[in-house]
Amino acid sequence: MDMPMLKSEKNEAHLDPRVFELPIYAAPSLQYRVPMALRKVLDLSNNKLTGEIPMEIGQLKSCLSLDLSFNHLTGHIPQSSCNLTNLQMLDLSSNNLTGAIPVALNTLHFLSAFNISNNNLEGSIPSGGQFDTFQNSSFDGNPKLCGSVLTHKCDSAEAHQAIILSRKPTDCKVAFVIAFNAFFGVGVLYDQLVLSRYFS
Repeated sequence: MDMPMLKSEKNEAHLDPRVFELPIYAAPSLQYRVPMALRKVLDLSNNKLTGEIPMEIGQLKSCLSLDLSFNHLTGHIPQSSCNLTNLQMLDLSSNNLTGAIPVALNTLHFLSAFNISNNNLEGSIPSGGQFDTFQNSSFDGNPKLCGSVLTHKCDSAEAHQAIILSRKPTDCKVAFVIAFNAFFGVGVLYDQLVLSRYFS
């Protein structure tokens, strides 16, 4: 990413009209594992950033505030952003983001400030969780968005699709729990059979 308002000096970011590169590490051994590796408030607004938000953004799990507003970012909101479970503020406004809002963002229970206005997002606004608390101004300037907080309500097909999407994470969790319990039960029975043969 190019950030002309920042420069790098001994792993610290300072205001400067030059370029700063935020290293995104692919190898697990090089990820940001130290809690203080990056500040908990990351403000990269008004930096003329281009390209897509990298999936690796989800590695910044200690981040409390992420502001990428007023740039030229494109593509979808990455699903990995739903991993930022400590996030309290997310501002992606005034970019060129497309696609749907990830439904799993409604699992970010600490998210109290959310702004995706003035993008090209579409589909139904997720319901439940923190999404029931955000003002409609958080979604302004996305003419293809629909939802109960907007004047543009979703038609039955869009609403049905939103319900299906919102159920998918829950369905996966239920399937995992059932599979885990089944394998655990089989393991216990196998152990009992082995022990009974050993002691008999």
